[in-house]
Amino acid sequence: MIKSIFNSDGEAIKAALDIHSTKGFVDVDPTYSIGNFYRKTGIEEPKLKFDIAPQVEGVIQSDARNLPLDNECVDTIVFDPPFLATMGKSLQKDDASNIIAKRFSVFPNEQELHQFYIDSLKEFYRILRNKGIVIFKCQDKVSSGKQYLSHVFIINEAERLGFYTKDIGILLAKSRIMAQWQKNQKHFRKFHSYYLILQKQNKNIKYV
Repeated sequence: MIKSIFNSDGEAIKAALDIHSTKGFVDVDPTYSIGNFYRKTGIEEPKLKFDIAPQVEGVIQSDARNLPLDNECVDTIVFDPPFLATMGKSLQKDDASNIIAKRFSVFPNEQELHQFYIDSLKEFYRILRNKGIVIFKCQDKVSSGKQYLSHVFIINEAERLGFYTKDIGILLAKSRIMAQWQKNQKHFRKFHSYYLILQKQNKNIKYV
């Protein structure tokens, strides 16, 4: 039995491919980075690897919002976009005041980050064949004292575009980086990420 709780990215992606992918492999990874999802995981390398700033050989420079692909040409996309948005003064300091943002890619603000999610989903909808899927890794967070339930936002926007939220998995974190300012805690520290399985099909679920 494949449960909805996972301990590694590889485990989560493999489960998504086993259950939800028609072909069992990844066609496109538009945010490939250095390919950690596919190293020693048993998951086949994507057929097409893209990144806004390629770091390894074989990766094509491209923006996830404008991929050099034809309409309706792929079946499975893995998407691991940035989840942080801050350009605060702490990024300029040579200390541990914001080590989380310094480690990961960041957007200038939350509005641009979440618009990036929408625009990327629009592009994925264009290139996916009918009933193709996006395996979308995302994470909720607290930013500037505000709680951002990004997985809820992504689901709502995806369904507006015509995706069906076919499944959801939870990736547990073994540890989390703690910045100095987080010692004054006012929200639960998120020790999990989500894997959303978004399928291209107009299927509406009515709750009431």
